[in-house]
Amino acid sequence: MSSEVPLTVPMPGKPYPTVGLGTFTILGETGTEEELCNAVKVAISEGYRHIDCALAYGNEKGVGDAIKAKTDDGTITRNDLYITTKLWNTYHNPDHVKEAIKKSLRNLQTDYIDLYLMHRPFALKDGDDLFPKDSDGNMVFADHDYVDTWKAMEKLVKAGLTKAIGISNFNKEQTQRLLDSARIKPANIQIEVHPYFLNETLVNFCKQNGMTVTAYAPLANPGRTWKKAEDPVLFEEQILKDIATVKGKSVAQVVMRFLLQRGLVIIPKSITPARITENFQLFDFDLSASEMQKVSSLDRHLRLYWEDEYVSHRKLQQFDPGANVFKIYIHYTYK
Repeated sequence: MSSEVPLTVPMPGKPYPTVGLGTFTILGETGTEEELCNAVKVAISEGYRHIDCALAYGNEKGVGDAIKAKTDDGTITRNDLYITTKLWNTYHNPDHVKEAIKKSLRNLQTDYIDLYLMHRPFALKDGDDLFPKDSDGNMVFADHDYVDTWKAMEKLVKAGLTKAIGISNFNKEQTQRLLDSARIKPANIQIEVHPYFLNETLVNFCKQNGMTVTAYAPLANPGRTWKKAEDPVLFEEQILKDIATVKGKSVAQVVMRFLLQRGLVIIPKSITPARITENFQLFDFDLSASEMQKVSSLDRHLRLYWEDEYVSHRKLQQFDPGANVFKIYIHYTYK
């Protein structure tokens, strides 16, 4: 395995930086609007040129304000930056897709998105309520077919509103169905990948079909609020500590270098300036084949992001309606 890692990989529009700043849960669970803006500004000052956000995160405006500040002070131009955001489930109606991206464009204060992802392969009730629920507190779903939604996303490319389109949280079967029907093939897929969950089958399938793969939660999101007492802690793994000592790097840097050498794009998140800087210092060392194998041995097929609020969606029952729907959904989404 070659240990050479590129700074960017090819994508429609312009090269896609292999390390970006993730912003999921910076607002709400872990930070304020001010901290979000500061994190993005610090990242840009430190050399990051890839920012990942989403309408559903509620953070596009804060990201947009930070980007504007760094363009206004001359640090970057818009063309220097690669912005990824996502179409949320409540805008899967093909008639509402353009409305959704225009909302994101306004929030981000830009004329175009570099990469626009379909956040999930199923729809929620149309409208501006991002998490629509009934009187019993259950999610309210819609029956829009993601293939039809994708066709509307293809029109966004032709209209110049986004340079590339892709998907997030799709499984192999869903991705194949889209590949079979799309005029513009998905350029990228964003999925959970970390040492506890290598997700190799899906990663390899997408690469074989010409898609770049972005790993979210590359450090297994140690600060997640839903963490169980029995969950393993990546930063306590002796294998990683030993490699980090040999390399003179942190455990986080070793993990992210491991993912980069697997040919993945990574989007670690942080609001701490020192960690933001550290997370970008990944190109001055490499891991040997033996070290790569040691990190791979940590794989437990342990998925950390559960979607239990969505499991009653009939679109997620298509593979085996008579079985336990939650397990079927997890199996097919991430195998």
